[in-house]
Amino acid sequence: MNSKIRPEHLSRPAKVYVRQSTMQQVFEHHGSTERQYDLVELAKRLGWDGTQVEVIDDDLGQSGASATNRAGFQRLAAETSLGRVGAILSIEVSRLARSSADWYRLLDLCALSDTLIVDHDGIYNPNDFNDRMVLGMKGTMSDAERHLLRLRLDGGKLYKARKGELRFRPPAGYVWDDGKLVFDPDEAVQKAIGLFFERFRLDGSAYGAVRYFRRHGLQFPSRNNHDAIVWHPLTHSQALIVLKSPTYAGAYVYGRRQSRLILVDGAARRSREVNLPQEKWHALVRDAHVAYITWDDYVENLKRLDDNRTTTLSAPQHGAPRSGSGLLQGIVLCGRCGRRMSPMYPRHQHPIYVCRKAGDTTCWSAPTPPIDQAVTTVLLEAMAPAEIDLSLAAAQEVERQADQVNRQWKLRIERARYEASRTERQYNAVEPENRLVARTLEMRWNEKLRELAVVEREHEEAQRARKLKITIEDKKAIVALAHDLPKVWHASTTTATERKQLLRLLVDNVSLEPIDLPERSTNIKILWKTGTITEMMVPRPSAEENFKTSDKVVAAIRQLAAANKLDSEIAEELNRRGLRSGRGNAFSQFRVSSIRYAYEIPAGRLVGGSLPVPERDSQGRYSIRGMMARYGVTKDVLHYWIKRGIVEHEPQLYRSGVIWFRLTPDMEARIEAALRRNGRRHSPRRRLGAVRSATRNG
Repeated sequence: MNSKIRPEHLSRPAKVYVRQSTMQQVFEHHGSTERQYDLVELAKRLGWDGTQVEVIDDDLGQSGASATNRAGFQRLAAETSLGRVGAILSIEVSRLARSSADWYRLLDLCALSDTLIVDHDGIYNPNDFNDRMVLGMKGTMSDAERHLLRLRLDGGKLYKARKGELRFRPPAGYVWDDGKLVFDPDEAVQKAIGLFFERFRLDGSAYGAVRYFRRHGLQFPSRNNHDAIVWHPLTHSQALIVLKSPTYAGAYVYGRRQSRLILVDGAARRSREVNLPQEKWHALVRDAHVAYITWDDYVENLKRLDDNRTTTLSAPQHGAPRSGSGLLQGIVLCGRCGRRMSPMYPRHQHPIYVCRKAGDTTCWSAPTPPIDQAVTTVLLEAMAPAEIDLSLAAAQEVERQADQVNRQWKLRIERARYEASRTERQYNAVEPENRLVARTLEMRWNEKLRELAVVEREHEEAQRARKLKITIEDKKAIVALAHDLPKVWHASTTTATERKQLLRLLVDNVSLEPIDLPERSTNIKILWKTGTITEMMVPRPSAEENFKTSDKVVAAIRQLAAANKLDSEIAEELNRRGLRSGRGNAFSQFRVSSIRYAYEIPAGRLVGGSLPVPERDSQGRYSIRGMMARYGVTKDVLHYWIKRGIVEHEPQLYRSGVIWFRLTPDMEARIEAALRRNGRRHSPRRRLGAVRSATRNG
């Protein structure tokens, strides 16, 4: 027995550690695995009883580069730290660890617990200086060997990648043929990818392309883990992957991502892929294969994606056109400080363009309607000379897009029919006596027939929901509309997003600057894509003027009241005409009566057809309607004041007579106190003017 092996070592179990780096080595390198298991006999020859020898083979098929995923090594280290191991047997140091950090950690545990390390070269005591130095050198060589093996294995692969010859799993739309990437022979795959790139060019955003595919019920191809093409609805994440892949631009690329270890609870747990900048890609070979888009289109798509990002207000990105009514969203700049302005949509108010400084402070703001109207007028005038050419191009474009969608549906139906026909041929080819196989093939055939029926039904529903064929009458209507651009622009079917997309085709940005003298106005500078600048001025109304009830509404109320209409009937008629108050609200009976009072419009008839009670009589007394209009309260509030003694009315001459209120300074003070308690803090002198101003503003 070796002198390094003492009785205290033999009193503790011996652990035989067995590991192979991959499962392929486990199944193919039987000799190495058997040599490691034979260490059990070596332990017996060194003096350990057979019952005291334990084999730890939990890590078969695990790499020794890290101890993170090696449950067997972790269990061995834990038992060693508890002093339960007399010796660790391994065929060589590299089996235990190929990381210097893991190896020296194990050596420290063995030294503290007086555990021996045994391999085919000898027996080592980590507490002995010479033995520890030898073990340290072996561990360092094992770590260096792993690095050299990696360089040797990766060297050839990286060399082939630099020449564009290293094969990898291609994205959907490509297959390998004779060492080069070519288009997928499936026409449906090619058409779907081509349609996606065209929709991104037209819609200007990945979300827009995804919505187009979803709206028309189209599917998109992708490659699964078994290298097969599967079809499913297009998602935003997949759209971004396709747009950012240079492979579709005909470029061979390798090394776009780099794996890095990250710390989780103080330990390296998993790797994370980091996208590298283009100058750090390992290989980039332009025009290496056929392409769906050009390299310039690929670069432009990346710029558009970056420009669509929504970040801080002062960032240079425009952002993708959204559904808000602000026409200049993303392209409007502050002429005072140079920051990017953004549209805001306050509740019950007109939208405004706002320039914000650092924090929540506001530089200035302007209402959007007059600015958008002025820009729209200039835009339509600039496009007027091209209406004839535009009308013909629009008809051709609509017809082409409809043909593309219809073609995708035909290819999908054709693929479903092929699958059904293929399973039918398989069913007919089976021998009738082989009932088990025949039943399985019959089930598959029925399943494919059901899938075909579903696709055909979805196609019919898509045809009913959206026209997939353009008739001669449709073409004439398109040409007629293109001759009248203002009608198309203001049509209810034209969305705010589409208007913004059309504007961005011609306009680079719009600068707004406030002018206070000689009158409040906004200076608008339009920078066109051609570099030309158009400058104009529009009035900039104050807050009170901006929310003022329009003259059209006042005239309508005056006309309807003269026709003896009730306030409720007037409100219903105004809402039917699509009119709104100064703050954009719908009309109610109370709002109509307030506007009448503010503009001194006589009331129409009362309920039952009787003559209206005046709001004030010749003696200066107020009726109930007069009190409601003067203080801007409802009838319920006025009755509450009467019940609480805040206001008193004069005695009625008879039970159904009119109630009159004579305001006294004491009563006005009590009313003001009641209004202040409810958050209304107008002073008595300004009460009438404030109420009238508020009602004028809707």
